[in-house]
Order: sequence, then C-alpha cells, then structure tokens
Amino acid sequence: MNFNELVQTISTHAIPVLLAITLHEAAHGYAAKQLGDDTAWQMGRVTLNPFPHMDLVGTVIMPLILFLATSGQFLFGYAKPVPVDFSRLRHPKRDMVWVALAGPAVNLLQALAWAVLIYLLSGMGSEERFFFEMAQAGVLVNLVMFAFNLFPLPPLDGGRIVMGLLPMRLAIGFSHIERYGFFIVMGLVLMGVINTLWMRPIMMATTEGIQWVLQPLASLLELAP
Repeated sequence: MNFNELVQTISTHAIPVLLAITLHEAAHGYAAKQLGDDTAWQMGRVTLNPFPHMDLVGTVIMPLILFLATSGQFLFGYAKPVPVDFSRLRHPKRDMVWVALAGPAVNLLQALAWAVLIYLLSGMGSEERFFFEMAQAGVLVNLVMFAFNLFPLPPLDGGRIVMGLLPMRLAIGFSHIERYGFFIVMGLVLMGVINTLWMRPIMMATTEGIQWVLQPLASLLELAP
C-alpha cells in the first residue's frame, strides 16, 4: 500500500471508526444510567465526544501499527472501557446483560444507517467515490465491532452477557476467566480462530439480514438486487 492509498484509507475510515467507538462506549454508559448506575454519566463518559473514550495505545497506536504491518489486511483496536458499577444496577445480574448488549446493538444500528446511505447514494446516481468508500467503511467497521464484541468471553460484551444469563454459581466461576480473557482473545485472534469460526459467519449473516431489511428501500429506489 503506497502513501496515497494509506492517506485515502485513513480519510475514509476516520469518521466511521470514531463514531463506532464513541457511540458503542456511550451506549454502555447510557444503558447503565437508565438501569440505576450513573457512574459513567458522572465521569463524562456518556458523550459523543470521542476523546474521553480514546485510549492512546488501543485506539491509535495499535490499529495504525497493525494496519501498516499487514498492508490493511488486519485491523484491531479498543477504547477505554466505560466504568459500570454493576452492584448499583437495580437488578445487577439481569441488567448486566442489557448494559453489555447496548454497545453491539448501537454498532448494528450504525451498520444499518451506513448501508442506507449506500443505497441512497446509488439511488441518486452519485459518482462521488469518497462518500461511497466512507459508507462502505462504516458498514464494515461496525459489523466487525458488532461481531467481535459479542464473542462470549469476558471482558468482551459477549462474556458479560453469558455471565448475566448463567446461574449465579456458574457465573461466578466463569467470571474468573476475565483476568486472562484479554490474552486468550488476542491469542485466538492471532491464530485466526475468532475471525474464521466466529466473526466471519456472524458478519455474513448480519449482512444478509441488513440487505433483507433494506429490500423495500432498494425496490423504492429501483436498485438491482
């Protein structure tokens, strides 16, 4: 990848990535506030400003290094986790599930919104490549975050969902994995396990679901299936 391609890729991905990360984290905090814990709200983490959510290593340095090292074939990063005091939730075990689901749910909605933009641009006959590529990046980035964060291992959202659904005794035992969870997830990512067996199937199924939901819009705009 030459310098011009790198600049173009960064320019088309910057806004979708910032929105994906910011709204994901803010959604966790907002859900927690609605369910009884205003910790994130008091700390200013329920905001559309991306800077309180950004981690220098996880949001900037790591993704950039991986992007350059793999010529854009692999990209991974993370933001500062939103602080949630689960003991302050009205129904801690049950509400943990809703707080965890809030982030991926917002990414799914963003993927849908970016897909709508692609359909509208196509329907209007737009030939502006930049906006098409930005919208395509928006769909991809949010599908990646949606699928990855649902992986059922703490500290990912999917792990929190599993803990909330398991009987208390099993949930306590499962929670002990969290101290090693990040390293386990990274190992599975580097071995290609998560991408092949988890993310790819979920992203393909979600893409088909989005296309199905937008069929009426495609028909209205007279777009080819």
